[in-house]
Amino acid sequence: MGRIRVLSDQVANQIAAGEVVDRPASVVKELLENALDAGATRIRIEVEAGGRKLIRVADDGHGMNRDDALLAFERHATSKLRTADDLLSIATLGFRGEALPSIASVARVTLQTAEGLDGTGTLMEIAGGRILRVEDAASARGTTISVADLFFNTPARRKFLRAESTELALVTALVTHYALVHPEMHFELLSATHTIVSAPPVGRTAERIYQIFGKDTLAQLLPVAAELALHHAGLPEPPPWRRDPTEPARDPGTMRLSGFYSKPELQKLNRNSIYIFVNKRLIRDRLLLHAIAEAYRNIIPPTSSPVVLLFLEMPAEEVDVNVHPAKTEVRFRQPSAVHNFVRDSLRNALVKARPAAGFLAALDNSPGASPSLLPTAGSPLPGPPEGATFQIDSEPGGYEARSAAPFELTAPPLPPVPGRLPFDGTMLTARAWNESLTQAATALLQPDGVAQLQNCSGSNGSSAVQGSSTSWATLQIEAEQAAANLNHLGSLRPLGQLRESFILAAGEDGLWIIDQHVAHERVLFEKILRDRKVEHVQRQRLLMPLLVELKPSQMVVFAQIADELERNGFEVEPFGPQTLAVKAAPVGLEGVSLEKMLSEVIDQSSEELDETQRNEDLTTLRTRIAASIACHSAIKINTPLDPARIEWLLLELAKTEHPTSCPHGRPIALQYSWKDIQRAFHRI
Repeated sequence: MGRIRVLSDQVANQIAAGEVVDRPASVVKELLENALDAGATRIRIEVEAGGRKLIRVADDGHGMNRDDALLAFERHATSKLRTADDLLSIATLGFRGEALPSIASVARVTLQTAEGLDGTGTLMEIAGGRILRVEDAASARGTTISVADLFFNTPARRKFLRAESTELALVTALVTHYALVHPEMHFELLSATHTIVSAPPVGRTAERIYQIFGKDTLAQLLPVAAELALHHAGLPEPPPWRRDPTEPARDPGTMRLSGFYSKPELQKLNRNSIYIFVNKRLIRDRLLLHAIAEAYRNIIPPTSSPVVLLFLEMPAEEVDVNVHPAKTEVRFRQPSAVHNFVRDSLRNALVKARPAAGFLAALDNSPGASPSLLPTAGSPLPGPPEGATFQIDSEPGGYEARSAAPFELTAPPLPPVPGRLPFDGTMLTARAWNESLTQAATALLQPDGVAQLQNCSGSNGSSAVQGSSTSWATLQIEAEQAAANLNHLGSLRPLGQLRESFILAAGEDGLWIIDQHVAHERVLFEKILRDRKVEHVQRQRLLMPLLVELKPSQMVVFAQIADELERNGFEVEPFGPQTLAVKAAPVGLEGVSLEKMLSEVIDQSSEELDETQRNEDLTTLRTRIAASIACHSAIKINTPLDPARIEWLLLELAKTEHPTSCPHGRPIALQYSWKDIQRAFHRI
């Protein structure tokens, strides 16, 4: 008898469960995605003991009849694929037909479903992959699946589960982020003791963020929206002899990006607060994570990460989701185009927004501090804003929200912003977006703001803003964000210096504190990059060559970066086996600063060259050299500046693309806003 044998379906399902289902959050993900594919508008998730004891997901989707319910637990039985060609354009979250049989093989599952409105449905019970009973049962339209005693028949896997609080936090993070990508739907997450998430439908993602995480998190995030025609993305059409002549030329369609990104002042120690959705599918993708890191290069420290929530939409045939058992990774047909699009969209948004760091907020936003889009250990799990209570109607889709405002408005409510805001994936030009927010902000100062709101409402009583406290609060936050930027640096009135290190300046929007060293560093950094681009770097010859001693390994690195150093204004030659002779250097570098700068660049280059050899090494090296030159050439702290020099520095800083932070990520200017000043003196 041969050694090779075909595994039984039971063993095959348990093997698949090891790939698809490894913890309660994996079960919730599969069932939640099935509910979304079924067209549900309300999804209710209940968990007990962190999901070990019970997971119940109920939806009001289209449901199943008896035959479909039986087939749903067969391996590779699915309603979402018909032929192999369908794999090339998957538009649903699930498609393999492995989730339900895999879950049923390692748990006790109860399915109750109905597809009609007559109240007749089907009830099934399965334990360890074996069907125990199937019978007719009264049921409302939709599907309810209960998963009890997860891994009851695989104790080896059960012992690898984490603490109940950890598993519950992972389930909570999953539900909240799918609630963010579907603001038009109703989500509920309940534990055995209390409601964790209650998110009735809202009109925009911004309102959903406020609804779940509160105003503090929303205030730290800025919107981004962009689109790109894929046929202009650099991928040529195949030549005629390789294309079917009977088929028309393919139109790749349009790629759209929307979402939120954090101000540079908010930094995290890891990437756990970066969430990316591709066609409303939550993924972890190295390509997109790298694009986000590149967008924030020289804006935040390289060891920190921003908080980002991105929704990327593209034609289904442009992305392959069938590359990972748990469908958490994807492959793009045009990876370079997608990478550059995400990077440039975020970078351009940062350039246009030029967000100002709040003086009080900067004290609380140390790396790793909240706000975040992930529950932190020991903190209350996300839920509705404090003081809000929700009463849900018995009819699917109906709800009534009664909420106590988490903070009191100090001005009349804002009118609806003209057009559609870019939070829901639609496009607005930068000018239209700024004008709409300016109009909204102006309405705060007008006594007839309420009348304007009523005039903007439709004849049926509806409007772009529904009138809930959430809508008003999000509009107020958006208006404040639009006003809190660095566009008016050039109009600030200098007041003097604080300990000859920080510039104090007054503006119409409050008091400003500017770090003179990092401000000059940003000015020099961008000037060096501009001069390097046009090969017009200014250099100065030294009266006597400066001799710099290096280690043998550093001499090897120097040989690799010598050409780039020369293009940046250096004239350096080897002077012995471990010595360099510097004959010329960029203007502003001399003596000890010059020696420190060279050692710093060589050491950093040595670390990166040990890790990887990429095409973007030249760009990275160029920015590193520019940042180092700028840092060592900039005005130092404890340096007195006359008023003319201060005014010049503020004007030059206002001309830069990123006046928010220095190339190493430190904040340049802190704003003590007029509103905060009034609040501190109990004026409001």
